[in-house]
Amino acid sequence: MLEHIKLLRPKDWAKNLFLFIPAFFAQNIFDGNNPKLLIGGFFAFCFLASSIYILNDYRDREDDKKHPVKNARPLASGKVKSSTAMVMALILFVAGGLLAYMLDKSGKFLFICSIYYVLNLLYSAGLKNIPILDMLIVAAGFVLRVKGGAVLTEVNTTEWLIIMTFLLALFMAVGKRRDDVIIKLSTGTDMRKVVKGYTLEYLNILLALVCAIIIVAYINYTVSGELHIKFSYRLYYTSLFVIAGIMRYLQIVFVQNKAGSPTEILYKDRFIQLTLILWVGSFYVILYLKDLTFFK
Repeated sequence: MLEHIKLLRPKDWAKNLFLFIPAFFAQNIFDGNNPKLLIGGFFAFCFLASSIYILNDYRDREDDKKHPVKNARPLASGKVKSSTAMVMALILFVAGGLLAYMLDKSGKFLFICSIYYVLNLLYSAGLKNIPILDMLIVAAGFVLRVKGGAVLTEVNTTEWLIIMTFLLALFMAVGKRRDDVIIKLSTGTDMRKVVKGYTLEYLNILLALVCAIIIVAYINYTVSGELHIKFSYRLYYTSLFVIAGIMRYLQIVFVQNKAGSPTEILYKDRFIQLTLILWVGSFYVILYLKDLTFFK
């Protein structure tokens, strides 16, 4: 049973929390049925994402056997039968689709979920082997999550929110590819065909470039006209936590010389966890508690 759960990759479900972002910034995350809708949308994406993960693992099971870490995956190790995995993928696909429709009878959320599923299906089928395009597709998946959350809570997403989501997701994708290249250099084994289109030097430059763009874009977002009028000077203070988190990630990558998968680091590094908590907390105070006496 444990191996079947591992096949779903529940650790990666944290990515689906991006659905909550539009409502959080629109200050209506707790209004009406929004909490129920967002939690339902979260699980709809989780089911669909896990279905894709299973199909991807099935397709890559032979290559994963050569990977020093992925060879322990349920399908690559043979602990879960391929036929069982395919049945699980189908059940998750149907469950995710039905839940998506039930949450929004207009079909808009289901449409976004369908785009996400088809895009990732194509990614698993071969687009993941095309350098640069593979990272752009991963980043687009996060944007679709944000769009899905916006549809469920009837929130209009700003251009800044979409830009920041895309940049952050691209940052994570570059970090993951860098991780793959480092494993290739240390083991001499090509786990992914797409790795041949990257070098460590190229990804180091790309990582630094994306980090710089994220910081500049985020500061511009916090001082943009609409937000400045609404929240005065306070919002740009949150830039401190964004910059601190990025600096820590770069320290882990370039100083400590550790493989830089952002998702894994998020689960393990206390400093980054603390900056994330402080960032969310500061935004919550500014957005939801702005009318308190000490803010006036």
